[in-house]
Amino acid sequence: MFYRRKIILGLIELLGGEVEKLRLQKLLFLYSEKKPQAEYDFIPYKYGCYSYSAKADVNTMVRKGYLSETENKYSKEDRSNYCQKLRPADARLLQEVVSDYGPMSSYALIKHTYLNFPFYAIYSTIANDILPGRLYDPVEKAIPKVKETTLFTIGYEGISLEKYLQKLVKNNVKLLVDVRKNPLSMKFGFSKTLLKKYCNSLSIEYFHIPEVGINSDKRQQLESQADYDRLFAEYRKTTLSETKNAQQEILKLLVQYKRIALTCFEAKPCQCHRSHLAEFISKSPDFKYSLRHL
Repeated sequence: MFYRRKIILGLIELLGGEVEKLRLQKLLFLYSEKKPQAEYDFIPYKYGCYSYSAKADVNTMVRKGYLSETENKYSKEDRSNYCQKLRPADARLLQEVVSDYGPMSSYALIKHTYLNFPFYAIYSTIANDILPGRLYDPVEKAIPKVKETTLFTIGYEGISLEKYLQKLVKNNVKLLVDVRKNPLSMKFGFSKTLLKKYCNSLSIEYFHIPEVGINSDKRQQLESQADYDRLFAEYRKTTLSETKNAQQEILKLLVQYKRIALTCFEAKPCQCHRSHLAEFISKSPDFKYSLRHL
C-alpha cells in the first residue's frame, strides 16, 4: 500500500474509525500544512481546501474494502493499526492535528481554515456566510486579479496535480492549451479527460492542439541538453514551419482569453517543445504581449 494512503487510514483511526467527508479533507489539509513535503497538496475549491489526489486514494480504498462510505462519511473497515505503520514523526503530527482540531465542529473547522489560509477559500460558495463583513477581506485580497495579456508555458513533471493547478490559479490563467501530440499520462490527473475536468472545476477552459506536438518516438534516448537541442532544431524546421494555422489559432485564443498557458510534460522549458512554440508565436508581428515560463 502506498504510504500516503496509510496517512489517511491513520487519521481516520485516530478519529475513532469514522469521519465526515468534508472534515477528512480539512484535517488532512491541516496535517499537510504542518509537514514539509507532505503527501498531499490542495487546491481552492467550492468548500475550501481540497485534494483530488486524496479523494482518488480514498475511492481506491473504498473499492478495495479498506474503507466504507455513506453519503457523508467514511468508516475504516480494515482492523490493522496504521498509526503503528507510520514514521514516528508523522504519527505524532497526526495525533497533534486530531488533538487540536478533532473536537471542532465542522463549521468551526471550516472557519479556521478560511481565516488562516484565505487563498483556499477564493472559490468557496459559502465563504461570505462563514466570514461575514471584514472577515472576508483576506479572501478577497487573495483572489488573483492580474489581467495583463500573457502567454504562459507550464510543465507538470515533478509536481502534483494540485501544485500544477495552483500555479494556473495564482497566475489567473483562463485557458490551458495542451500542446502534447498524445495527451495521455501515467501520472494522476494529467490525461486529457481528467485534466480538462479538473481545469473546468476551477473555471479554467481546456483546449487541445495536437498538431504542434512531437511524436513520442522522437523523444526517445534524450540524455543530454545537446540531444534536446538537436530535436528542437528539427522541430523548428519542420513542425513549426508547417503549423502556421495552429499557431495563429493559439494567438487568437490569447487575444480572446487574455491569459493562456501552453502545457506539456517537462519541467524545464529548455527541454520542452512548448518553449520553442511560444517563442515562435511571440515573434509574430501581431504579438504584443508578455511571455512567461511557469
